[in-house]
Amino acid sequence: MKIQVFRSLFILLFSLIFLVSFAQEKTKAKKKSKKDFLVTITTEFGNIYLILYDATPKHKENFIQLAQKHFYDSLLFHRVIDNFMIQGGDPNSKNAKAGERLGNGDVGYKIDAEFNPEIFHKRGSLAAARTDNPQKASSGCQFYIVQRKALTDQEIQQMEARIGHTIPDNQKEVYRKIGGTPHLDMGYTVFGEVIQGMDVVDKIASTERDPFDRPQKDLRMTIKVEELKKKKITKLFGYQFKE
Repeated sequence: MKIQVFRSLFILLFSLIFLVSFAQEKTKAKKKSKKDFLVTITTEFGNIYLILYDATPKHKENFIQLAQKHFYDSLLFHRVIDNFMIQGGDPNSKNAKAGERLGNGDVGYKIDAEFNPEIFHKRGSLAAARTDNPQKASSGCQFYIVQRKALTDQEIQQMEARIGHTIPDNQKEVYRKIGGTPHLDMGYTVFGEVIQGMDVVDKIASTERDPFDRPQKDLRMTIKVEELKKKKITKLFGYQFKE
């Protein structure tokens, strides 16, 4: 009888410890969620401000770590296509000679794809570049920002024929209103978005480039991340975080 009582007390105590620990972790996570990281890409044309999605944690953590190590500082936007996207993050671009073809540099690892049907390639999306691999795993460092402007209904229909399925109505509305590249959806991981500075993205995209889409003039970047209260980010940029 005593043994049974002891066991019951032990189980009760263990359960209480677990519940307290769980509550503490939940409270900690809740407190942490009041802040987020603001990404600032500085260029000669001005600053581009972005936020990173919690729904793509592997990409978010990796990008923050690289930026904190100043990995991106002095790298080039090495591939730009007007009315499509601008791409950077190739470590080989830091000391590249004029006219040198870029795009193959990396950090020696890939990031598992983090696809989410609710996260799509609208104008201003930050996404990870990748090689042609079966898993569609992302480059450890190269990224692009979608620059394509508003699509017509005919263009959307052509995209649907190209990808072989119907684009959700809510996403079609976004593509009609601001633009994007729906043919890349669920093929490349989108892990953030521009919240201010699309005029800078447009200027970069419209620069003269060589036959390999490298700008004729080197366009260097620096990237920093800083943790701010979400309310401050909303106040500064008008971005509304999802609860």
